[in-house]
This record gives sequence, C-alpha cells and structure tokens, in this order.
Amino acid sequence: MPLQQGSARMRQRTVLLVGIAVLLAALVLAVVLASLLTHGRHEVGPKMLKWKDRGTTKNLQEVILGRCYNYITAQHPELGDKDCLKIWESLKDAFMYKHPCNITPEDYQPLMELANHPIPCNKSLFWSKTGDLVHRYTKSNQNFLTLEDTLLGYMADRVSWCGDPSAPGINYESCPKRNECESNPGSVFWKMASKMFAEAACGVVQVMLNGSVEAGAFKSSSIFGSIEIFNLDPDKVSEVHIWLMQNIGGPQSESCSGQSIQRLISILEERNFKIICEDNYRPVQLLQCVHYPDHTDCRLCTNST
Repeated sequence: MPLQQGSARMRQRTVLLVGIAVLLAALVLAVVLASLLTHGRHEVGPKMLKWKDRGTTKNLQEVILGRCYNYITAQHPELGDKDCLKIWESLKDAFMYKHPCNITPEDYQPLMELANHPIPCNKSLFWSKTGDLVHRYTKSNQNFLTLEDTLLGYMADRVSWCGDPSAPGINYESCPKRNECESNPGSVFWKMASKMFAEAACGVVQVMLNGSVEAGAFKSSSIFGSIEIFNLDPDKVSEVHIWLMQNIGGPQSESCSGQSIQRLISILEERNFKIICEDNYRPVQLLQCVHYPDHTDCRLCTNST
C-alpha cells in the first residue's frame, strides 16, 4: 500500500512539473509575440513629422565615419588621436529621438569638444555666397582653410540630419528648414561650428564675398555677418582682408566702395580691426578664368591708351 501511494505522488509531481513547464513556455511565447507586435507597430506606428527640407542623408553613420577616418588618416595624420566612433556617437546623441525644432547648443557641445582642433594663424578663410569658388580655391591652395576644410565642417558638408520623437528616432523623409524653426539640427550645428571657427582665427584672416549679388555682397543676417565677424578676437587677429569677387562677365553689382561693403568695414573698424578690401583678388580670379580663358575679364594685361 505505501508503494502505491508513493507512485501516485510521483505521478502527481510529474504532472505538476509538466504543467508548470507548459505555463512557462506559454508565457515566453506571449512575451515574444508581444515584442514582435510592438516592434511592428513602431515600424509603421506614429507618423514622422513632415517638413520642407530634405531628410537625413542615407547611411549617415557610414558617411560620417568614412569622412572622419579619411580626414584624420589620409589628410591630417597629425589628428590621428581623434576618436571617430565617439564623434559619431556624440553627433547621434545630439539629435536622435529629439523634436527637430528643440535642438540646443548644449546638445552639440560634446561633439564640438571631441572634433575641435587648432587652426594655424593666417589660414582662416571666411565666405558668404561664394561657396563653390572658395572651396575650389582652398583645394588648389593649401595655404587657406574654410570651415568646411576643418574636421567638423568636412564631416558635415552637404550632409543633412534630423531626429523624430517616434521610432526609429531619425527622419529620413524630411527635415525642417530654417524658416520653419530656428532651432533645427542643421542651423544649430553650423552656428556653433562657425562661432568656434571664428574664435580660433589668428593673424591675418580673409573673407571672400560675392560682388555680383544684386542685394549686396555683405548681408548682416548671414552666418558670416551675424556670427563669425562678432567672434573674431581683436587681440588675436591683426588684419581682415576682404576679397570681393565678381562673376566673370558680371554683373558687377558692388565694389569695395559699395554700400554693404562699407557697412562691413564700419563694423570691423568699430571692433578695432585693420581692413584691406580688394576687388577681384587676382589669384582667385585666375581660378575663375580657367572656365573662361578667352573672356576680356581674364586678360592678363590690358593696353592703356
């Protein structure tokens, strides 16, 4: 009789253990299904915010890392101690899962510190409305550096990014323009990078402006006019050279004696800078003339009568 009771108890215990195992398996299956369903909802869930500018650059991580490694290994091996992975992580943390109109300078501060590096004196070249020309010039003349020739600017040049509060945290469809909201990821980034670039300038600095712009070569609301000139340090910068470039064949909307240039000179003089302005700085004009070798503006000398 005791043997039969023991066998019954063993069967009951076995049934109980099997039941517990089945229950645990069911719970695990339920958790997995719930996770899959939740993941699916995130994929097609809350719609991304719609904006007017292009969305985040595809393969942004690969682009940033590739440019960073190229810059510190092939172009500037003296910066080989920079940590590109940390730089990418700090950029990602600055905007991912954040509303793209609520970005602050504090969001980018870690990135600025990680990617910052010294700028040699006499090499800083600022610009406004001359983007293509000024970068053709710095590629042909290594004596000058624009913001886009620094590590920060090189990584971010012509690249776009913005976040979104919903998953996956990055908006690849659209990002806000400046006129949609001032505190968007691109505007805040370039303002901070421009401020840092200006603060680092020393010796003689150059600025290339466009004398063929009908509204005037100098615009107070531009990055150069609103940020960079006010962050140049008069104790570090000895002179400001203005290169006022007109398009080959014109129009010649403004010269060094023009209204907007005189306004710029006045601002700089008030901040105790020495200024030199030159119309159609010849080394840059020769670069322009590569595409227009037979144009009268490109003659090396003219006959005087």
